[in-house]
Amino acid sequence: MKQMKAFAGKWRIVEMEVWDQDYVDMEVPGYIRIGADGTGRFQFGLVSGDIDGRAEQCGNTLRFEFSWSGQDENDPVCGRGWALIENGELNGRVYQHLADDSAFRATKTE
Repeated sequence: MKQMKAFAGKWRIVEMEVWDQDYVDMEVPGYIRIGADGTGRFQFGLVSGDIDGRAEQCGNTLRFEFSWSGQDENDPVCGRGWALIENGELNGRVYQHLADDSAFRATKTE
């Protein structure tokens, strides 16, 4: 759990590769919230979900690897993702099962 400390907190999604910021912030300012136990929530646009993740060593880098389940415009969806911290920002990629995936960049809000 000690490794989770760097990832824990609320992160504001400030950029996504596939969707513009107007979509990301459509309902609420886009975010990803990660708890010290690796669980959390996220929302961007009309996509939201619950996260279950772990901090994993990937070469010399600590990565947060997660699965998620939630909804996209009220349709059930699930997927996976990963993130790492670079220059104080959370950078990663989120995947929807059998659908889109996008890189994202987020800044800590707390």
